[in-house]
Amino acid sequence: MAFQMPDRGGGPTGPRIRVGRPSRRVRTLLTTLGVLAVLAMAFTMFAGFWTDWLWYRSVHYSSVFTTTLWTKIGLFFVFGLLMALAVGVNIWLAHRLRPPLSAMSVEQQSLDRYRMGIAPYKTWLLLGITALVGLIAGASAAGQWRTWLMWVNGVSFGQKDPQFHLDVSFFAFDLPWYRFLLGFGFAATILSLIAAALTHYLYGGLRVTSPGARATAAATGHLSVLLGVFVTLKAVAYWLDRYGLAVKSSDFKATDNWTGLRYVDANAYLPAKTILFCIAVICALLFFATLWRRTWQLPVIGFGLMVLSAILIGGLYPAIVQKFQVQPNEQAKEAPYVEKNLKATREAYGIDGAQVTEYSGTSTAKDKTTLRDDVDSTASIRVLDPNIVSPTFQQLQQMRKYYAFPTNLDVDRYNVKGTDEDTVIGLRELNLAGVDKQNWINNHFRYTHGYGVVAAKGTTSDPEGRPVFTESDLPSEGELGTYQQRVYYGEKTTTYSIVGGPQKEIDYSDNQGEKTTSYTGKSGVSLSSPVNRAVYAVAFGEPQILYSGAIGEGSRILYNRTPKERVEAVAPWLTIDGDAYPAVVDNKIQWIVDAYTTTNGYPYASRTTLGDTTADSLTATNDNRAVVAQQNQVNYIRNSVKATVDAYTGEVKLYQWDTEDPVLKTWMKAFPGTVKAKSSISGSLMAHLRYPQDLFKVQRELLSRYHVKDATTFLSGSEVWQVPNDPSNKSGDAVPPYYLSMRMPDQKAQAFSLTTTFTPNGRDNLSAFMAVDSEAGTPDYGKIRVLKLPTSTTVDGPKQVQSQFNSEQDIAESIRLLKGGDSDIEYGNLLTVPLDGGLLYVEPVYVRGGGLKYPLLKKVLVTYGGNTAFEDTLDEALNKVFGAEGAPQTPPPADEGGGTTPPPTSSNPTVRQALADAQKAFEAGQEALKKPDWDAYAKAQKDLEAALKRAEDAQAQADKSAKPSSSPSPTGSASPSAGSGKATGSPSPGTS
Repeated sequence: MAFQMPDRGGGPTGPRIRVGRPSRRVRTLLTTLGVLAVLAMAFTMFAGFWTDWLWYRSVHYSSVFTTTLWTKIGLFFVFGLLMALAVGVNIWLAHRLRPPLSAMSVEQQSLDRYRMGIAPYKTWLLLGITALVGLIAGASAAGQWRTWLMWVNGVSFGQKDPQFHLDVSFFAFDLPWYRFLLGFGFAATILSLIAAALTHYLYGGLRVTSPGARATAAATGHLSVLLGVFVTLKAVAYWLDRYGLAVKSSDFKATDNWTGLRYVDANAYLPAKTILFCIAVICALLFFATLWRRTWQLPVIGFGLMVLSAILIGGLYPAIVQKFQVQPNEQAKEAPYVEKNLKATREAYGIDGAQVTEYSGTSTAKDKTTLRDDVDSTASIRVLDPNIVSPTFQQLQQMRKYYAFPTNLDVDRYNVKGTDEDTVIGLRELNLAGVDKQNWINNHFRYTHGYGVVAAKGTTSDPEGRPVFTESDLPSEGELGTYQQRVYYGEKTTTYSIVGGPQKEIDYSDNQGEKTTSYTGKSGVSLSSPVNRAVYAVAFGEPQILYSGAIGEGSRILYNRTPKERVEAVAPWLTIDGDAYPAVVDNKIQWIVDAYTTTNGYPYASRTTLGDTTADSLTATNDNRAVVAQQNQVNYIRNSVKATVDAYTGEVKLYQWDTEDPVLKTWMKAFPGTVKAKSSISGSLMAHLRYPQDLFKVQRELLSRYHVKDATTFLSGSEVWQVPNDPSNKSGDAVPPYYLSMRMPDQKAQAFSLTTTFTPNGRDNLSAFMAVDSEAGTPDYGKIRVLKLPTSTTVDGPKQVQSQFNSEQDIAESIRLLKGGDSDIEYGNLLTVPLDGGLLYVEPVYVRGGGLKYPLLKKVLVTYGGNTAFEDTLDEALNKVFGAEGAPQTPPPADEGGGTTPPPTSSNPTVRQALADAQKAFEAGQEALKKPDWDAYAKAQKDLEAALKRAEDAQAQADKSAKPSSSPSPTGSASPSAGSGKATGSPSPGTS
């Protein structure tokens, strides 16, 4: 009890200390600071919103922003208001139903202080509580905008699940929304119940320690209704759980992430959920009946019965069925449900059309020399590994430190002189780390873009092991024609740039000096408005944007510049492939991005985690190749959208690729006008579209188990495969799939394909080879072919082939010599090619040596039918493996300096002198390359061309003077390729 000393009065009691109010000036200052703080917070929030709106408007996808925004706002207010009303009404009702105060018990006397304390603030307290729960509920509901849009726009799959015979759209679109509503109902009921109980207790409706009744009749009726609502929701949950069994994941020895009903689900859990639903309905009615009976006896009995039933029927009974019915005869009991899972999983991942054929693994040809010519018609074997030669591109074609190539280059195909060629391609992108003087102006105004494409033939190299460039130099020139070379949007462009204003940009540099430019595209957001400058200064935390003189009329800010983040921003409902790749299309550099529609609500289809399934030895070392939304668990995926991002303008285009995908149709209803029709894809763009790697990796992971179609084999696990680890490195990660133009046994011509191998689970020999046709626009595009090797014989797998390479004495000795000094060996992609019943393995070997710290192709490993070769060129290795005679001649062997051995001398003194001059010019060129000194190299190339021309003319004159019956042509005559002015694959003057 509070105790207060009486004031007895009677004279002064000492000096009084008056606590004065702050002065008017202080109050004004504090008020001003408070207002400014609120305004600053409001402006910061406004800046984030306004910059988002400006960006979406700049890329012409403002409808995505507005649709998403209004959906979130609508869900926030509707569900926030519902939650606030539910809690607020129950608090108000509990207060209204409070009993009149009577004789005060000790319990009520202690509560009286709280009642008196909050009495003046009851209205504000009620508003505060309801506002708080409303904000939390509204924010949670706003995060469900995807679920709402899929439910309200969902279209039919045209397929029914095998258990309930409902359209798949019910499980993919409807069930998630119903579960959200159910969860919201539970949250609102529980919060209302807690709030009402506390209010009843505070005002005497509920008593804990007081004698007499524990609850008033009004409190009993109120709380019983809320409990009845809770139990009713539980009944709805039991009913929805029945359908949830079709998409429920569980542990099953046949596979990880098993999804769908098993025997125990269909014969124990399903009837149990139905029984529990009925019991819950009866229990809810008993709670509602307390409005008339005013007693807890029957509801408590009913609730106890429901809990007991949940334990016995929902837990114990299924365990008994599993133990005594399923386990003694598991295969027979589970087989029908496994067949449903097999069928649904194959359909959901698009592998139901996979063609699995038997393949002997051994050649049928008696004379292997006849196969030598078949190799060239079977595959265009790519010896240039895009995952290794990036440093070579960097060294030879970087040109300036502020340019860089991606860690992993890309493989595409280009039509060169009427022939499609596998091409390794990369963009010379901006690398701010290479800018000598780092400051705000340089980083954001002067160095703004990369420049040009660099491409090389995938199937050959020059005599020194360098790429044979088909597009090179700065500006880039070659086989790709004329195109806009400036790269403002790329995988390495992760910071903002301000372009188009008074500050000129560095374009590129050549022998005449530095060139400048000013961006003329319409991309980005204009900074001409002071408001725009202010919001970006706040959003980017860079106040100089507000007042810098480098920004003026025409200035535009470019950001969100990587292809993946641009596509993800304009289509947040898509999952983005990990590998965007560039292509020259219609005189522009276009980034091509594959995108997927997914769901985890496909009944009976087993789930997979995208991040785990798409991981391999490349994603382990390069985050840019990781799939967006790595932890997404899905059990349905389609490559439904092909997207392009213009490297100069940043323009994003989305094209419908899978015209039958119901998930894409749903999103196209939700965001009309954002996805263009498939017919809008031009022929030139179609030529560069390909089958996406991440989808292929998901499918190969599923096919390692789901290539079988009968339940018995699936349950036994005897045919389980695995993706082998990459044998070319020690990362321990899966081998990546490889693009390769090749012909499978049932194909008549080569097709650009994506390939991989399988080994038996826990073993290293080969069990299958898989390829998918990647030629977009052809009837066979997307067709999966699997060559299954017999289990009765053993065929070497990738790891065994690599081990064989390393263990052969001659090869091991050659590798040891290549590693001499400070050189390093790097193994390239181990390619597998089916050939005449056998399997041809090809692996390029690169050397980093001496002062050249970039890989050069020095050797090629080839094995077929137990024969292995380790030679300087692919042709030589194939000739040795197949014992071919009179095969095409390979380039002259490399000398120690990395060049070709000079031809023999001639008896003609003029020819001898010219060849000597040519040798000197060649050596001077090699010395210039090592420095590098491009001017000296260009001069040496001209001298070499002139000397060879002199030798050719002198020899031709000598041949004319000779009699027709004289000896054969002199050995000193220059070959046609020698007189071309530059060695094959050597950089042209002014290039690296």
